[in-house]
Amino acid sequence: MFGPLRINCHMRGSGKPLILLHGLMTTSYSFRYIAPLLAEHFSLYIPDLPGAGRSSMPQKPAYLPSSLAQWLVEFQQTLDIAGCACVGNSMGALIAMHAALNTPGCFSHLVNIHSPAFPMFRLHALRAALSLPGSAEFLHRIINMNPRQWAYRNIHYFDESLKSLEEAHEYGDPLTSREGSMALFKFLYETLNPRQLQAFIDQLVALKESGRAFPVPLTLLYARQDPMVPPSVGTRLADLVPTAKMIWIENTSHFAHVDTPEAVSQLVLAALG
Repeated sequence: MFGPLRINCHMRGSGKPLILLHGLMTTSYSFRYIAPLLAEHFSLYIPDLPGAGRSSMPQKPAYLPSSLAQWLVEFQQTLDIAGCACVGNSMGALIAMHAALNTPGCFSHLVNIHSPAFPMFRLHALRAALSLPGSAEFLHRIINMNPRQWAYRNIHYFDESLKSLEEAHEYGDPLTSREGSMALFKFLYETLNPRQLQAFIDQLVALKESGRAFPVPLTLLYARQDPMVPPSVGTRLADLVPTAKMIWIENTSHFAHVDTPEAVSQLVLAALG
């Protein structure tokens, strides 16, 4: 789909392979607290998504969920880890769920930490705003007024004291180039397109109505305190995937692996057996 790419990928630990896939506005850096805990049990592969962090930022094709899912499958094949387990956060988990639907057998288990799933009103409003002429250039200019502040304001934790200047640089600096800000624009406009989300939900509805199970064992890990993706998304997603195991985690956020890494690592280890 994307052609040859340079993918920044951190590898550590020993044992069976496990992919950790970050979400929107973050990078592989978001797993900095949980990685040492999981590396005691798994060989971790922690990439920056195409268009994020220190990976290539292709401008074509469209950043459709299906395209990013195909990249993920090709990433596995390149590293000879097809069929491994995966832990995804937010948009990363959404991409992984698309991969599981489109390529059955690509994962042995998928842990979804608070992904979006439904075409909510705010996403329709975002789509309308980004459809205005000059919106990509406007986003680039807004970010470049203060990229570190942009990152600081758009990442939310249950414990806001966890934020740091280092983190603001990690997330903000890649957005200062036109390629970086355009990649963010494409994630917002194309990956989170409400029509794409509705098509995803339609796939899950069709699976449920036909009596077929989700292609891989699925654990849904959602926080009750999340300003980014309403907790109700987890409840509705669990209803669409009856075979999924639903776990609620308290005193944490959309980025539970940052707020509560010890608790999340224990839940991941339990899920992956």
